[in-house]
Amino acid sequence: MATLGHISGAGAPKGPGGSKMNPAQAQDFLRRGYRAMQRGDFHEAGGCCSLVLKHFPKAKEAHFLVGLIGIESGDWATAKQAFRNVVSLDEAHTAGWAQLARCCVTMGQYNLAEKALHNAVATGTDDPLVMDVIGNVYSLLGDQKTALEWFDGAASKAKTAFFELSRAKALTFLGRLDEARHALEAVLHEKPDAALAHWMLGRLRTAEGPEHIAAMEAISVRVPDAHPDAPFLHYAIGKDYEDLGRWDEAFKAYNAGAVARRKLVNHDEAAEEALFDSLQELLTKNWFDAQKDGYSDAAPVFVVGQPRTGTTLIERIMTAHSDVESAGELQQFGMAIKRVSEMSSPRPMTAEIVKKAAGADMKALGDLYLNTTRAVRGSSPRFVDKLPVNYLYLPFIAAALPNAKIVHIVRDPMDSCFASYKQLFADAYYHSYDQEEMARHHVRYRKLMDRWRHVLGERILDVAYEDTVADIEPNARKIIDFLGLEWQDACLSFYEQKSAVTTASAAQVREAAHTRSVGRWKKFEKHLGPMQSVLNTAGLLKLPV
Repeated sequence: MATLGHISGAGAPKGPGGSKMNPAQAQDFLRRGYRAMQRGDFHEAGGCCSLVLKHFPKAKEAHFLVGLIGIESGDWATAKQAFRNVVSLDEAHTAGWAQLARCCVTMGQYNLAEKALHNAVATGTDDPLVMDVIGNVYSLLGDQKTALEWFDGAASKAKTAFFELSRAKALTFLGRLDEARHALEAVLHEKPDAALAHWMLGRLRTAEGPEHIAAMEAISVRVPDAHPDAPFLHYAIGKDYEDLGRWDEAFKAYNAGAVARRKLVNHDEAAEEALFDSLQELLTKNWFDAQKDGYSDAAPVFVVGQPRTGTTLIERIMTAHSDVESAGELQQFGMAIKRVSEMSSPRPMTAEIVKKAAGADMKALGDLYLNTTRAVRGSSPRFVDKLPVNYLYLPFIAAALPNAKIVHIVRDPMDSCFASYKQLFADAYYHSYDQEEMARHHVRYRKLMDRWRHVLGERILDVAYEDTVADIEPNARKIIDFLGLEWQDACLSFYEQKSAVTTASAAQVREAAHTRSVGRWKKFEKHLGPMQSVLNTAGLLKLPV
């Protein structure tokens, strides 16, 4: 940690009880603050920062710690402002610029992130921790090749598991799976209990025996469910059991992972219900027909649906075409809705925001979306925004971007729900860790899509996952024709692309389309009664009475 020795104690304001704080005391408080942050006591850590800043308002180290506390506690807005303070006090503060870029890209402010990243690179650093942050920003911006260069640089300066784990992530995204496995093995050689590395390794290969399971189970018995490592271990164990065809043991592990993950997240189902109701009440066909012309750019292609339903497969078919690039899973449209409604919320979207946005200027909404995606969408005539949850906003998208294309991926309800249930997500899809909540969410999604088809008609192309993997060429041709592009045979060999993939399907899409996942839920059918019952009651399943 940087020192405060450059701050003069002369004339320092008086502290509590009339005492003065000198630089050495401020340094002690910052050390105390760092220790508090590391053990998760953000209240004490923030208090230490506030006290130092009261006496030394230009102490950039204190502002930097405020930013780190913001990141660790998930308060990205506070973190962003803190790092802005750091770089305003010291324009050559590489770590401040790197962390500011990290905050901006996490908040979906890609143009600002690029500017901050440029300054971080320009000021330069030999600190491997800062190099790792810069690499992560490049990764979040979709430039996995440059990200790996920074991760390699960090690893060359400090051979530790921390930097090898970053390398493994980038190598996986780039499809360099053998190298990713070697990096993860290096991580586990140094830190055999590294849960994330075990989980990542399990996703890169098919288990051939129980050895890895035994190692992970030995670790998991020492890890309480409330610990962040627990879900990684349980889901990794489930994946290996599933590879071995040991379905009951696989489900037991997946269920344990879901229970552990649910303890760490907060899903407000009532708020989700209110959001869906608000969308349907406000974005009617009459509303849509009354909208004025939006922004005419034809570049965006939205691939929407539920996660784990083949959205990445369909995106790769598109991006195998020379006129189409992937922009990744962008948060930009939802953020643009918030901005035009002049409302903010810690939630991705709320009923209140939808009500306000329904009266906004749709052309301004489209213009804002395109402006804020410029940094990540490339120069091809078409770019794909593959955030599945954009299905929520389809009338907004169609009104704001009348020439954009919307491709909706449909999959069997039980396969769709179970594929999400057995997947450990990052900070999304919190409904997926409970069978009945997952199923109720799916019912709401299906009803909403039925409504959007009534509102938008042929603006939406439905693509069935099962049909596509069973016979790829006619379905691929239908998709490319819908985009208004000439056919290219490369779209059939999408799996040969060298471009990066940053979703849970990073390893799977490196192989040709297959039908192994169709009907996969039936292997676990006797455990999925709660999920099945909800879907059947809603009329989404054709089950015998």
